Amino acid sequence: MDWLVSLLGAGLVLAALRDLFHTLWHPTRRGGASRLVMTALWRLSHLFPARRGMNELVGPLAMVTVVGMWTCLVVLGWALVYLPHMPEGFAFGAGLAPHEHGDLLDSLYVSLVNLATLGIGDIAPTAGWLRLVAPLEALVGLALLTATVSWVLQIYPALARRRSLALRLAMLRRVQPPAQYLHSATGAALLEGIAAEVVRIRVDFTQYPDAYYFHDGEEDLSLAATIGFAVDLGRRGHSSEQSEVRLAATVLGNALADLALALDQRFLRTGGTPAEVFTAYAHDHGRRPPLP
Repeated sequence: MDWLVSLLGAGLVLAALRDLFHTLWHPTRRGGASRLVMTALWRLSHLFPARRGMNELVGPLAMVTVVGMWTCLVVLGWALVYLPHMPEGFAFGAGLAPHEHGDLLDSLYVSLVNLATLGIGDIAPTAGWLRLVAPLEALVGLALLTATVSWVLQIYPALARRRSLALRLAMLRRVQPPAQYLHSATGAALLEGIAAEVVRIRVDFTQYPDAYYFHDGEEDLSLAATIGFAVDLGRRGHSSEQSEVRLAATVLGNALADLALALDQRFLRTGGTPAEVFTAYAHDHGRRPPLP
């Protein structure tokens, strides 16, 4: 029975590490529990549509919740590994009576100390295999800290790229490029540049899907609110007599269709056309439908 408890603890640790790996380092970035947590918080934020400040905290709060979940699973898992071997498998410091320190609370204490690499040493393992397991937990703690920092460093550049494209589209929408400008070599270069940025955003949604659960604040910084103008520019480019403009417009249209497909498959599940997907994207982020 004691070994079953330890095996249960090892299973919790492995589940946390597997979810961490799939969330941060797997090519498809399809974390199981972490994705459920972030989606649940995102849907919960929709119950408070008028509280913009609260909604803008969903992304950071979701990240903190997921990291907290991983930490709790690792701490509890290792505590269950230690529990059946308390107190006979451990040496206790002066002033600590072993017969008074053999419950789950003490196992959690040992697990937290090892995970945080505090090295207090008032309760230390003496059994051979436990002396190997305890430093291993410290290594997992370092890996968890490193993973958290790398996650933050990955997410925010992706958000910056998305908001940069949204702001560029918002400014173009305000100035409304005239037909003679758009139907020229300069217009073709403009469409190609927007297409390249759309492709980068599409890759970001694949590489860093958790960025979807971040609100973008101002209207002009929200891709959900401005993506419709990119669709309109592509449509206007298709009517040009210049072949290079039509080619650039086709590339932009394909990039937008691919972005819509990625959004629909990963987040929205509408099964609709790109226009319908972008409308659902706008509604999901609390924006007006992306009209040109």
